[in-house]
Order: sequence, then C-alpha cells, then structure tokens
Amino acid sequence: MSKLTAPAELPDEADLRAVLAYNMRLFRVNKGWSQEELARQCGLDRTYVSAVERKRWNIALSNIEKMASALGIPAYQLLLPPQARLAMSVS
Repeated sequence: MSKLTAPAELPDEADLRAVLAYNMRLFRVNKGWSQEELARQCGLDRTYVSAVERKRWNIALSNIEKMASALGIPAYQLLLPPQARLAMSVS
C-alpha cells in the first residue's frame, strides 16, 4: 500500500474533474483513508474511486453525494475549487 500523500499542486479552477479529483484525494488523505477505505465507506469499487481521482471517468451526482457523506462533508465541498475555499476562510 502506498503512503497517503495530499495532492502536490492545485487544480485548474476551470477543470471540474481536476477539482473533484483534488478534493477527493485531499479529504480522503486528511481522514487517513486509502482509496479502498473510501470505496468501502461509500459502497463503491476501489477501481472506480481511483479512476475518478485520476480524472479518468465522469462521476454521477449520486456518487458525489455518497463520497461526500462518507467523508462527512457537504457535497459542494468536493466541487469547490481549493482556491475558492482558501479565499472563503480568509474573509
């Protein structure tokens, strides 16, 4: 199993799949979860979680809701560019 590492660089705010992938990985790593654990928590396959984190697949809104629920966050947080989250926390 690989070490849990947060994403190294911020995603392009205009690339929603990149934002989702970044946020999924960030929130997952912050919980100390592997992709397998996130998949187990939300009833999805690990290969699906991996593919979404690598921007390989589009994802259904219902699956975004499942992942957000498992991570204990509102679903919109997975789609919010980290740059916007940082700006919100400063103001």
